[in-house]
Amino acid sequence: MEKMSYLKDVVTLQLNEKICSGCGMCVVVCPHAVLSMNNRKVQIENRDACMECGACAMNCPTEALTVQAGVGCAAAVINSALGREGSCCCVIETKNEPGKDQSKSCC
Repeated sequence: MEKMSYLKDVVTLQLNEKICSGCGMCVVVCPHAVLSMNNRKVQIENRDACMECGACAMNCPTEALTVQAGVGCAAAVINSALGREGSCCCVIETKNEPGKDQSKSCC
């Protein structure tokens, strides 16, 4: 299966390898397998497949990842407004806290 690609060489995803703890949460939540683990550190596997949903950055405990909202989530919002399926495929698990929603969308 061919990996999805949005726009070439414009993705804002940045990884600070020096502060990455290697927890792998970003790899788990990324809906397009943009990130992978290598020797207990995250690496950007396919930057152009990133839809800039922000799931990785929102789940990084050390803030080693940054990304600006981009074309993937914008497309989800537009499609939703047009009555089409409007999901950017990302659900973010949150800490198990009583009385709080246990998941949230990044869009």
